[in-house]
Amino acid sequence: MRDNLPLLPTPKTILFDWHGTLVDTQDAMLAAMQDMLEQMEELGLVDRLLPEDQCKSADDVKLVRYIRIFRRLHPKILVERRVSRTEIFNAIFGNDTDAKDLAHRAYNKCYRSFYGKVKPFQDGIREYLAALKRLEIKVGIATNRSREFLLHELRTVDDGSWPRLIDFTTCADDITQYKPDPQIIRYALAQIDTYPRPETWYIGDGHLDMVTAKNAGVTAIFYNGGCWDENELRESFAREPEHAPDAIINSFDELMDLLQISQQHDPLAFAKIVEKARPPYFPPPAPPAPRIEPDWHPSVAKLTAPRVILFDWHATLVDTLDAMYHAVDDMLPELKEIGLLDRMVKPGTSKSPEDARLVEYVQDHAQLHPRIKADRKISRTDIFEVLFGEDQDAKQQAHQIFNAHYRNHYGTVLPFEPRVRQVLVSLHVLGFKLGVITNRDREFFEHEVKAVENGSWADLFNVMICGDDTELRKPHPDQLLLAAERLGYSPGTNVWYVGDSTTDVIASKLAGITSVFFNGAQWDQPWLNKIFPGNDKYPHKPDVVVNDFSEFWALVLACVNRGYSESVLSGVE
Repeated sequence: MRDNLPLLPTPKTILFDWHGTLVDTQDAMLAAMQDMLEQMEELGLVDRLLPEDQCKSADDVKLVRYIRIFRRLHPKILVERRVSRTEIFNAIFGNDTDAKDLAHRAYNKCYRSFYGKVKPFQDGIREYLAALKRLEIKVGIATNRSREFLLHELRTVDDGSWPRLIDFTTCADDITQYKPDPQIIRYALAQIDTYPRPETWYIGDGHLDMVTAKNAGVTAIFYNGGCWDENELRESFAREPEHAPDAIINSFDELMDLLQISQQHDPLAFAKIVEKARPPYFPPPAPPAPRIEPDWHPSVAKLTAPRVILFDWHATLVDTLDAMYHAVDDMLPELKEIGLLDRMVKPGTSKSPEDARLVEYVQDHAQLHPRIKADRKISRTDIFEVLFGEDQDAKQQAHQIFNAHYRNHYGTVLPFEPRVRQVLVSLHVLGFKLGVITNRDREFFEHEVKAVENGSWADLFNVMICGDDTELRKPHPDQLLLAAERLGYSPGTNVWYVGDSTTDVIASKLAGITSVFFNGAQWDQPWLNKIFPGNDKYPHKPDVVVNDFSEFWALVLACVNRGYSESVLSGVE
């Protein structure tokens, strides 16, 4: 028995959250959530995302930004598998109840394609529920699940053995307000002719569950199924001490310990002796696999401090993804008409299996694979590199067709992160020369640079090189070399190029300058190893990886503080 478990009011009723507490439906939830997020634009929900400066935490900021740009869940959520659908909607929409209701309805439609994939969250839950029945404790479920889904999952899990162990259930469609409103607990208890009081325990795996329990006035027990460490939990609940749980358990065996402690102080608390009613020990859930962060990280990088910093435009400094993908969709059907489908690389010579599948799909369907469009992580230039390889003429024709269609879509330009302009201004103050290198034609780029943040970026760059300023575009180094020349610098490691694509890295290395890979798409190390294999055929790898502009700013300052750029900083306080 764990020593530090508290004495709680003796429970007459125990209510459980469903997903993440009693059962694991994470695969179905994540699949449905991804489908729903792909519909954000047509649902009108992109513009209703919570402004980043109103988010409650740094993780919420990253989630809102990632969904705004990529219409996908942040990779950290996919790896950790700890966050519920309701918590996601609360994080990204805040108090916008109408937006959350619309998102929940869209999610439920998507979930019908996936639900039924359900299993006990940890070994032995059926046996622990049976023990609660032997103790004659009323057992209920209070969940934001729709009844349609809950009843199917309840009848499915553990070969249909759970319905006899559950006395009552309350679902989202029984009430008018989702958690954390206490209505769900009040409604649940009304079914057994009682009311919220400390003798009711509500057990859930999320912060939202604890808020709901506290709002209802019942005992709140946090089930640590996500295997958070003590420091993480302490920090999480310290922000809102009024919503801190009354107890934290790491397994259902510890739930039995809590009941045993109650019986030690009240021998008549239950119909049977807890020690005799409890099942044999079952271990707690295993922690999720850790996300493998890039090992080209600023903390381990040894770089020459920059005098010139050149930036890619799209998906590095700004977000123009919507316009870009709409234009690619429009252009691909025309490739067959001008014979470019037949000039694509042979799939067997592609850089990776993923590249080969992209080529085959475009050849067969004259459109991008739906997963490429859903991920929204690959640039137009990278798409052309995958499709046409070294065929420069084919790429030039593809760019021209793309440009014709891009005229129908371009114009909406957002900073990739809210504080990008502050970083650029600060770099100017430190005396660095700044430039933009983009495969955009000047016609589009000049419009976009004047459109972003009311034209306040137009004077931030000392040089701007576009795709039609040189004969060859990235990944050839010509644009980078021209930028350095116009700034009066020779190519070298004190010239940095910051970009988000393999194309940007290759151009940097061929130009002989420092390559900073901007990992806005949040790739993990295994994926970076795929796209930058470092072999004889594909030797080019970035010198350093930064995940956002705060890391990039810290990287620049670290180089400055190491004393590499006194000449740059001369006269600057």
